[in-house]
Amino acid sequence: MSERTDPRAVSVSRRQSRTEEFERFVAARWSALVHMARLLTGGDRHRAEDLVQEALVKLWAAWPRVADEAPEAYARTVLVRLAARSARRRWWGERPADVLPEAAVRGDLSEQVAERTRLEAALALLTPPQRAAVVLRYYQDMSETQVAEALGCPVGTARSHTARGVARLRDLFGEGTPGAVASTRTIQ
Repeated sequence: MSERTDPRAVSVSRRQSRTEEFERFVAARWSALVHMARLLTGGDRHRAEDLVQEALVKLWAAWPRVADEAPEAYARTVLVRLAARSARRRWWGERPADVLPEAAVRGDLSEQVAERTRLEAALALLTPPQRAAVVLRYYQDMSETQVAEALGCPVGTARSHTARGVARLRDLFGEGTPGAVASTRTIQ
């Protein structure tokens, strides 16, 4: 008599394998996804973590389809779309101020951290589509076509968002600042 395997045991084994694979992905990519979300939300770490959590819930639902293909690309696309949608919400517990407070600067902060803070503040002043396009293009080193796909718009529109975002960053950093745009490639 041949021995048959219990279909329920196979199903449980597959679920455990799927769960472990997903957990490894999250452990490996959590900080990178939070950092990207933080850039997309204008530096708000709490909103960024919320967006990553929401993106991971959506990724979990699609995990059987995308696990072997490109789970990070899927997570990144979901994250960009969630950030754009959350930016349209009117209330985030903030009240506009006439004058922005000075950022506290400690003596022990390195120049790189200060530059990153300055860049994040400048990114926060961009429109959400411009911010997403600049972050995807220069932080994630995605091609214009990939940026357009992630934003769900034509390549020309993505190119326009990127160009306007970079122009705005140049204005914010001042035209004489060398490496103002190049520094977007170095934030990590």
